[in-house]
Amino acid sequence: MRKTYEIEVDCANCAAKMEEAAKNTAGVADAVVNFMTLKMQVEFEEGAQEKAVMKEVLANCKKVEDDCEIFFS
Repeated sequence: MRKTYEIEVDCANCAAKMEEAAKNTAGVADAVVNFMTLKMQVEFEEGAQEKAVMKEVLANCKKVEDDCEIFFS
């Protein structure tokens, strides 16, 4: 499953850090952050629980860029 989320981040370098943090999260098969559109596309591993994985993605992103945000419900 692949989903797109709106994000808030200050610079392209920070967006790259968010992308790397997301890719290194359990349950994420792949992630792409587009700084120009402020969107993150996440491909989940088979059987992964989207909401639980996205909470971990956000926590991991905040470790590398504490003022970033990912908008998901």
